[in-house]
Amino acid sequence: MNPKKERMYFRKEEKKGTTSGLCDKYIQTNLVTLPKAYAFDFLLFCMRNPKPCPIVEVMEPGQTTPKVADADIRTDLPRYRIYRNGEFTEEVFNLTEVWQDDFVTFLIGCSFTFEKALLDGGIPLLHQQQEKVVPMFNTTIPLETAGVFSGNMVVSMRPVPNHLVEQALDISHRFELSHGSPVHIGSPEDIGITNVQNPDYGEPVTFNSSETTPVFWACGVTPQNAALQAKPSIMITHAPGHMLITDELDSNYSNS
Repeated sequence: MNPKKERMYFRKEEKKGTTSGLCDKYIQTNLVTLPKAYAFDFLLFCMRNPKPCPIVEVMEPGQTTPKVADADIRTDLPRYRIYRNGEFTEEVFNLTEVWQDDFVTFLIGCSFTFEKALLDGGIPLLHQQQEKVVPMFNTTIPLETAGVFSGNMVVSMRPVPNHLVEQALDISHRFELSHGSPVHIGSPEDIGITNVQNPDYGEPVTFNSSETTPVFWACGVTPQNAALQAKPSIMITHAPGHMLITDELDSNYSNS
């Protein structure tokens, strides 16, 4: 699939679903947009917490076209979320009515980028098979504070067949700008997750707990969790599971 073609579907609101499984091998990114007054604190937050917040690009104030895609970040993601004073207020399909000239946009790596590599390695992705948004969870894993931004990490979960867990680690480890290797394997209660069938974001997936192991990767939804505590006047993010598909092929696929 062609990234620009997919983005045009989103711009015209002809598609509104998850971007998982779309445009294999192309880098996908999370999006965080903030007024310039908060930008330095958030940049420092990302630098101190590179696992959940690996920076792909930081755009200039008011800029709407990133270097990594011939796109308009106000319209070319399938869904956005708006937070005001730390409270989630609405989910929208474009940002044209709320856009401000002082907005600074951060594009943050996403684990969807390495999903094709997992599939190529024989690792099934149950959320794709079941046509679900990948399940994501708040955790008790603390983050480094930066200015007004603090909190705990959000993780995405993919159940992996027991005999393929090491392979999943080896594959994802290469993708440092897409969260890299997992932050936790098995025992979800050890990181504060009490019920893997009740995700905080996304949708639950059905799996056999005796044959598969829940594997948890750092997730770019983490800034949404941090926003609840930072309480910026306005903060815009992608809706969980609904990313910017860039025009950049991940270099880890160059030899495949």
